[in-house]
Amino acid sequence: MKIGVIGGGQLGRMLALAGTPLGMNFAFLDPAPDACAAPLGEHIRADYGDSDHLRQLADEVDLVTFEFESVPAETVAFLSQFVPVYPSAEALRIARDRWFEKSMFKELGIPTPEFADIQSQADLDAAVAAIGLPAVMKTRTLGYDGKGQKVLRSQADVEGAFAELGSVPCILEGFVPFTGEVSLIAVRARDGETRFYPLVHNTHESGILRLSIASTNHPLQALAEDYVGRVLEKLDYVGVLAFEFFEVDGGLKANEIAPRVHNSGHWTIEGSESSQFENHLRAIAGLPLGSTAKVGESAMLNFIGEVPDVNQVVAIDNCHLHHYGKAFKVGRKVGHATLRCADSGTLKARISQVESLIKI
Repeated sequence: MKIGVIGGGQLGRMLALAGTPLGMNFAFLDPAPDACAAPLGEHIRADYGDSDHLRQLADEVDLVTFEFESVPAETVAFLSQFVPVYPSAEALRIARDRWFEKSMFKELGIPTPEFADIQSQADLDAAVAAIGLPAVMKTRTLGYDGKGQKVLRSQADVEGAFAELGSVPCILEGFVPFTGEVSLIAVRARDGETRFYPLVHNTHESGILRLSIASTNHPLQALAEDYVGRVLEKLDYVGVLAFEFFEVDGGLKANEIAPRVHNSGHWTIEGSESSQFENHLRAIAGLPLGSTAKVGESAMLNFIGEVPDVNQVVAIDNCHLHHYGKAFKVGRKVGHATLRCADSGTLKARISQVESLIKI
């Protein structure tokens, strides 16, 4: 089976690494000449709206998926005329737009911060008056890793904020005084079978995920599964989906979903019976889903900007290095380490060892 992937970044790369043992081949459509997934399959270098090359991809593969939600939903809809695409264009349309996404959460009874649609500075002023400060203003689409958003703490921050974010459609969200950030990775098969990984505790720095630790018997696991299950059913979803939550007053409030394999699920490569990447491929290819059970205690640390000395990283017991082969650049995710240990105490010690290698 040959899988087409829209996007040729590290997520596409890790999909190919998981799919190769299953007898799968890959083709990546990505405009970047140095797409890091390219060495693992055919690289069709073209823009995501290039209909000729999209048709070429569709003709060459058995089905198509995508590795990030910046892909236009129109691209997925176009491809769907010629080849099966999972997740669907409708799932992508909703997930890539924060207004559609939050409106869906509200419809499904999933708690969210207060939010408002912002099309102008006047809309922003009115929304701030209604919701109050502090609040967070985000572009409706394309923002990630802390980009495309601004925290508004005072009236001075509000003035000119719409222009500061590019005078594009935005959303204003009430600030959430959370006690923790968690995410749930789920996978849903073509026949509707659904499996969930353990909730993950996440730590961000400057809007970028730094550390994820898989939980054991988290008290909010069942609630998170309920909320995610509602979304999966609503979207008739196929593949892996990540749902990020805020922990608030002993419950959960929705932050956002990602219609794809997700950074906070990288621990599953060594830390689960079947990784999120393998299970995404199983789901979209119509294969039986694999077990999502943990193997030991697991965590993932991102390498931002540069990968530490390889010798030092792999010298740490229970540590697995994943180098993306990307040029080092400030603020860019260029690799990660996953840790799998027998107990939480050892895991904590290993995390500290890896963190000591990261330049601040």
